[in-house]
Amino acid sequence: MTNSKNKLSTDQQSKFLLLGSIIALTIASSPYIFYLYEIFPNGKVWENSFFTYESLYYENVMTAAWTYLGKIVPLFLLFIWFFTCKHWWYHAILIPIAMYSYQLVISIYQDVYLRVDPLDTNQLIYLAPFFILILSIVYLIRIKIFDRVYGIDLSEIDETDVSVFSSVSETDRRQLKSFQNEKEYWEPTEEDYYSRL
Repeated sequence: MTNSKNKLSTDQQSKFLLLGSIIALTIASSPYIFYLYEIFPNGKVWENSFFTYESLYYENVMTAAWTYLGKIVPLFLLFIWFFTCKHWWYHAILIPIAMYSYQLVISIYQDVYLRVDPLDTNQLIYLAPFFILILSIVYLIRIKIFDRVYGIDLSEIDETDVSVFSSVSETDRRQLKSFQNEKEYWEPTEEDYYSRL
C-alpha cells in the first residue's frame, strides 16, 4: 500500500516538474518568439505553399507580424500568469488580458479589411463594463477573505443598529423606550439592587 502511494506521489511530482519545466522554457523563450517577425518577408504579399497573405493596412508583412507578435507574446505571458497564480487577486489579470485581446483583434481586423474604425481609439469605453465586472469580483473575493482572516461575520453588521450621528445606539434607545412604555413601574428590592451591583 505504501509503495503504491510513493509511486503515485513520485508520478505526480514528475508530472508537476515536467509541467513547470515546460512553462519555464516557454517564458524564457518569449523574446525569441517575439523576434520571429524577422523571418517574415519585407513586402506587401507573403506567398507560400499553403496560403497567400496580403497586408492591406500595414502594407508590409514584417510590420504586420511585428504588430501581431507584440500583442501575442504579452497575452501569452499573461495567460501563463493567470493560470499559475496562486494569489487571491488573480482575476485582476483578466483586465490586461482583455485589453491585449481587444488590441489584437482590432489589429487583425484593420489589416484584413483595411477599415480604420474608431474602435481602437475608444477601447477603454468598450472595455469598461468588463473592467467593472472583474474589479467587483476581485473586491467581493477580498471581502470574503477579509471576513475569514479576521473573523468578522458580515451578517452581524446588518443585525446591529449603529447610528453614526448619535452618541446613543439604536439598541439602547429601544430599551429606553420599552422601559418608559411599561405600564407599571418596577422597583427592585434591596436584595436585587445589591446583587446587580
